[in-house]
Amino acid sequence: MADSAGPAKRSARQLAPALDDIDQRIVAELSLDGRLSIRTLAERLNISRANAYSRIDRLTRDKIIRGFSACLDPAKIGLSISAYLTLTIEQNSWREVRDRLRRLPAIHHFAFTGGEFDVIALVRVPDQTSLRRLVFDDLHSIPGVRSTRTLLIFDEWPDDVLSGG
Repeated sequence: MADSAGPAKRSARQLAPALDDIDQRIVAELSLDGRLSIRTLAERLNISRANAYSRIDRLTRDKIIRGFSACLDPAKIGLSISAYLTLTIEQNSWREVRDRLRRLPAIHHFAFTGGEFDVIALVRVPDQTSLRRLVFDDLHSIPGVRSTRTLLIFDEWPDDVLSGG
């Protein structure tokens, strides 16, 4: 019998929508080549272009597909220094730290972690002077940042190399 208060409210953190076989194949194909045309995608999956369009629209609307981007070689675009920075922060400052990190263009990815440090960030800058400014001027001026550690990246392999692409 239905509750008089109406249908049950969905939780703020909803479960991910189920992906059927075609959705999973679309995601896999676009992961390999985000520039794949709808026509080629539809042909590979043996579905109509209209079906491919509507599924991609739904996957985008549901934020399963969060966007399309180009994979760039950092050194070839002038970002020759890459490093992971770890931050130890005051526990009640994570919102402020998160908001400030989002505004720093040198930070390409960051995550809050459990363990020895609280945050790890991938940074890419043109030179050592820029890295020094980022660490000492930008990061250490954020309220709540207690300490940082810099781990220089000497060599790295892009996703397409790791996945056999």
